[in-house]
Amino acid sequence: MTLQIAVAAALFVGVLAYALFGGADFGSGFFDLTAGGAARGAETRSLVDHSIGPVWEANHVWLIFCLVTWWTGFPATFAAVTTTLFVPLVLALAGIVLRGAAFAFRKYAPSIGQARLYGAVFAGSSLITPFFLGTVAGAIASGRVPADGYGDRVTSWLNPTSVFGGVIAVGTCAFLAGTFLCADAERTGHRGLVATLRRRTLAVGVVTGLIVFAALVPIQHDAPTLAHGLEHQAAPVIVVSGIAGLVTLALLWRHRFAVARIFALIAVATVISGWGIGQYPWLLVDQVRINDAAGAHATLVGLLVAVGCAALIVLPPLAALYWFTQAARFREDAH
Repeated sequence: MTLQIAVAAALFVGVLAYALFGGADFGSGFFDLTAGGAARGAETRSLVDHSIGPVWEANHVWLIFCLVTWWTGFPATFAAVTTTLFVPLVLALAGIVLRGAAFAFRKYAPSIGQARLYGAVFAGSSLITPFFLGTVAGAIASGRVPADGYGDRVTSWLNPTSVFGGVIAVGTCAFLAGTFLCADAERTGHRGLVATLRRRTLAVGVVTGLIVFAALVPIQHDAPTLAHGLEHQAAPVIVVSGIAGLVTLALLWRHRFAVARIFALIAVATVISGWGIGQYPWLLVDQVRINDAAGAHATLVGLLVAVGCAALIVLPPLAALYWFTQAARFREDAH
């Protein structure tokens, strides 16, 4: 493994972590949005607040890690992407900011009308952020980001591959969130809520799975390099993703929510890994390869050292946060 590939692998691990941990938080917006009116949806929204409240902001550490690693290790491609895909990136950033503000303000809204407004902003921005991030991934994977960074500002992210990427991102986030919310609802004794969330999560999982495999058809013509990678080096990962998704649906159907969470993570992780493996060795597909895009040797070495230090300093507190949060929930439920 070359030094350039090692840095790219570290970057992809950050993307994968943000998609899984941050994605589960973003997906909760779908269930908040479809919960119903103030009275009917109160139980679902309380569960969402209870589930993501302690960790939703901490999950953005992965986004920061990805941005810093990208612009430090592969500065030219970072500049190209942020120039060509300025519009979806700004919209995704706006969604992140609005989502966080609305989530905080809703808890302290002085009237039901303001709470509804903040709730709508929270739910809507939870959906638009993964969608626009998915369009960015689709633009890169379909070769629409030129090395000089002056691609078309509209068609670069409004195309079949990008739109499918955005829809799949929203669906996988909602599927992850629904699986975790089902487990939380069962643990806290909300039997009626379990049934509702279970039906919606099963529906989201089936629809998203169909979209993932339906997307392979237009990608053949719209992103041939990616399609070739998906059919060859990434094929085993795609198969694992399909199997894990079916197992997750079966476990949800049988009310085995705790185990279903593990297979849901595997299903989503392998979908994202399939995209990464499928476009290897390109960083910008059909434009720039990983080995050609990297910065100076000393910079890459320093970056890997920083990544190693971050793993030692940041990962244990994050793990402790998740552990103590779950332990606190179990104590609260028992009480």
